[in-house]
Amino acid sequence: MELREEVRREMALLRERIPDVDGSIASSVDGLTVASDLNGETEQIGALSSALLALSRRMTGMTGKGAFEETLISGTNGYAALYTAGPTIVLTVLARPGTNLGLLRLEGRRTAARLAAITSHTSTPQ
Repeated sequence: MELREEVRREMALLRERIPDVDGSIASSVDGLTVASDLNGETEQIGALSSALLALSRRMTGMTGKGAFEETLISGTNGYAALYTAGPTIVLTVLARPGTNLGLLRLEGRRTAARLAAITSHTSTPQ
């Protein structure tokens, strides 16, 4: 199965496990979209996710908090959660207000770990 198809399958499973998820995007650490189930400006979201990943990794390193795992952004209309998915992929999950954040964190990390496993045996398309 192609990388994009496997990643999209995991995104669909994430939506099944958390009905409040609006969509997600997996992008490379360079900001290129690997796969997405979002409508709209996925290239810009991927680029911003890459930048936020770099900042988050730097912050955890500078403050001695260990390896980066996740960043949660809370807005008036919901959440954006970013998870490291191995050394080359960042997973961004968008969710509605009222989302169970504990479940989002648990399932977001679980999905990111699956994406890391997928990308470890499949090369990322250019």
